[in-house]
Amino acid sequence: MPRLSTITRALMMAGLLSACATQVSVTPLPPAPTASSEPAVAEPVAVNPLLEPWTGPYGGVPPFDKVQLSDFRPGLEQSMAMALEAVDRIAKDPQPATFDNTLAALERATRAFDRAVAVYGVWSGSKNTDEFQAIEQEMEPKLAGFVDKITQNAELFRRIEVVYQAKDSLTPEQQRLAWKVYHDFVRAGAKLDDAAKKRLSEINQKLATLFTQFGQNVLADEKDQTLVLESEADLAGLPKELVDSAAMEAEARKMAGKWVISNTRSAVDPFLTYSERRDLRERAWKMFINRGDNGGKTDNNAIITEILALRAERAKLLGYETHAHWRLEDSMAKTPARVLELLEAVWTPAVARVKEEVRDMQAIANKEKAKITIEPWDYHYYAEKVRKQKYDLDESQIKPYLQLDKLREAMFWVAGELFNLQFAPISGVPVFSPEVTVWKVTNKETGKEVGLWYFDPWARSGKRSGAWMSEYRAQERFDGETLPIVSNNANFLKGKPGEPVLISWDDASTLFHEFGHALHGLSSNVTYPSLAGTEVVRDYVEFPSQLLEHWLSTPEVLQKYALHYQTGKPIPKELVERIEKASTFKQGFATVEYLASAFIDMKLHLAGAQRIDPDAFERDTLKKLGMPRELVMRHRTPQFMHVFSSDGYSAGYYSYMWADVLTADGYGAFTEAGGPYDKAVAKRLRDNVFSVGNTIDPEQGYRRFRGRDATIDALMKKRGFPVPKGKGK
Repeated sequence: MPRLSTITRALMMAGLLSACATQVSVTPLPPAPTASSEPAVAEPVAVNPLLEPWTGPYGGVPPFDKVQLSDFRPGLEQSMAMALEAVDRIAKDPQPATFDNTLAALERATRAFDRAVAVYGVWSGSKNTDEFQAIEQEMEPKLAGFVDKITQNAELFRRIEVVYQAKDSLTPEQQRLAWKVYHDFVRAGAKLDDAAKKRLSEINQKLATLFTQFGQNVLADEKDQTLVLESEADLAGLPKELVDSAAMEAEARKMAGKWVISNTRSAVDPFLTYSERRDLRERAWKMFINRGDNGGKTDNNAIITEILALRAERAKLLGYETHAHWRLEDSMAKTPARVLELLEAVWTPAVARVKEEVRDMQAIANKEKAKITIEPWDYHYYAEKVRKQKYDLDESQIKPYLQLDKLREAMFWVAGELFNLQFAPISGVPVFSPEVTVWKVTNKETGKEVGLWYFDPWARSGKRSGAWMSEYRAQERFDGETLPIVSNNANFLKGKPGEPVLISWDDASTLFHEFGHALHGLSSNVTYPSLAGTEVVRDYVEFPSQLLEHWLSTPEVLQKYALHYQTGKPIPKELVERIEKASTFKQGFATVEYLASAFIDMKLHLAGAQRIDPDAFERDTLKKLGMPRELVMRHRTPQFMHVFSSDGYSAGYYSYMWADVLTADGYGAFTEAGGPYDKAVAKRLRDNVFSVGNTIDPEQGYRRFRGRDATIDALMKKRGFPVPKGKGK
């Protein structure tokens, strides 16, 4: 998933965004620009690296080597003041409103601010110390208030409305920008009276504070809670690479001679898969699923209750039935009813598949005379036994062929075949951690520079869990060609120095997924930054990334890059065949854990003004749905960062399933043609999906690529579920 920048979170509070976290650039607040296009606002006398134009190659790069914690408060304050001054000048312009003096001017109004907040977002996600958290707590509500001052500027909105109403005189891309800005302002409350605007701003600023507290609480539980393995007996069943990583984690925590499983998915999931110690699996599972739900100062339940109440009040102020109705208006789905229809269509067969999976696992446990009933902490462990029994396949057979460095090379090769992109490592570019590498991206046919790709793959203290893509600067040619700068971020566990890092098939899929977001940003070819790259609606932004996952399993990738870390030989064809046969394995678990989170998200935000007890609501709702007792939501409510650390995926977590409908259907365009590397289909994909940003309606873009609308059929086949008769998306 893309990582939400701070400004993106702030804009979502104001209602300006319905798209993905990759966007630092959002109407009317554009991305970090080229150094040459500054607004006519006096720069502050004090030199602050957050405010200075980016210097160096490739149109300038973020000054990660110059930034100190002490720069953030004054840098953000000064950049907001500069932006508001520029916006006020636009609003008070005595000349009649035109595209150039209003919308184009708005595209330039926040140049210094965008630079500052791009770096601030990196610290928030990857360098989040106690000292930085204090800065976040102070600045987040100020950022929300700053956005409100723009969206609630009545003079500015009147000028935007004039341009929007005269859209017939504009180019198609200008028309799209005018439409987006106008509707974003309306959805953010531009038409409210003064009293309502005041209350709306109070809500947005309070939400900003609560979002920050929520995220910091989850981060604290992930940082402070661990499972300590005391003896060799505690290591029973664990693969060497996990033991080595646990030993390194223990050393980092000054617990040499022991082994530490950190409270993150990248550490807990493999432990649950391989550990023969059922008592320790239970402890690890409970530690992980109870993040944010342990009582005390890091408990998130009261925060969630307050967030939901404020969201419901805000929706009413804006004229919507619920928060879900407000959020979904600007999406492909449009209504909660359409979302629920999709989720329900998949839920029943997925639950049925879970029951089959549990029966198979219980049979093995019984045969082993384990004298247990399958519990959630047993699912991964016994599922691996089932996979070995049914398909003669287990993860330990696959991982030796999945070297992180080789898979990175595989992604580059795929990017070359599908997008004509070439990646080359560069040095001398400032990075925010010595573990980050930087790559120059060029068009392999023309040699033209395309952008920069930063890669930060390693877990460490102060870094949020999971994987995401960030966009430090969006592509544009509004004020001259501006190259995009993007990053991929993950939390892989390091191995011993000099040894290759082996990852799971699921982790490899995630790697390709996030790289898909990066390619979406790098492939952008638009004029205006607010329409660039990943600036698309929430339930479409995951389509390009999920689509790219398909190329991991192509024979071309596996033969070239799935090489055994000891022998160097490619993965055997018969092992690939077994992987293919097992492709629908454990899809019941994967689908139900995801759908449960999507249902809870949607139903919480359809509840309106009623006072919510999160734990009780979660428990009661899942019971009504018929949630299998052997697993839990992928993201339980008290740790649901997608939904409660910002407005980003609130009433929007369904987007992954919506996008997967498009993905499964869209990949068919390749399989029905010349295969996954068909040049003509790849060109249609580039021209109509990856390069166009938000310059066209996403449904139109998909139709141009696929030749028709998507149906649910391919998704159901992909997951091994029966295809419902007469159903479509």
